[in-house]
Amino acid sequence: RSYGVVKKGGIIVSLLEPPDKAELDARGIRGTAFMVSPNASLLSDLSKLVEAKKLKPVVSKTFPLAEAAKAQEAIETGHTRGKIVLRVADEPKG
Repeated sequence: RSYGVVKKGGIIVSLLEPPDKAELDARGIRGTAFMVSPNASLLSDLSKLVEAKKLKPVVSKTFPLAEAAKAQEAIETGHTRGKIVLRVADEPKG
């Protein structure tokens, strides 16, 4: 599903499996797989990239933790574009 939303010359980064090379070539896009493991330093670097607006995660919808089952249902429909976020606590008011 991701292939259709990436513009020509763009890149797909998969956290699950390497993107299909034939599909990438046919659409004129690039792709790579990225395996994730917990690493505080890397998470800090990613956070800095988000703050600098150099990394733009796509959030489909945010749910409070109390609605985790509803969030799971949204994922299972397969109609979400982007990530589903569970909000554990409200952000502090400052």
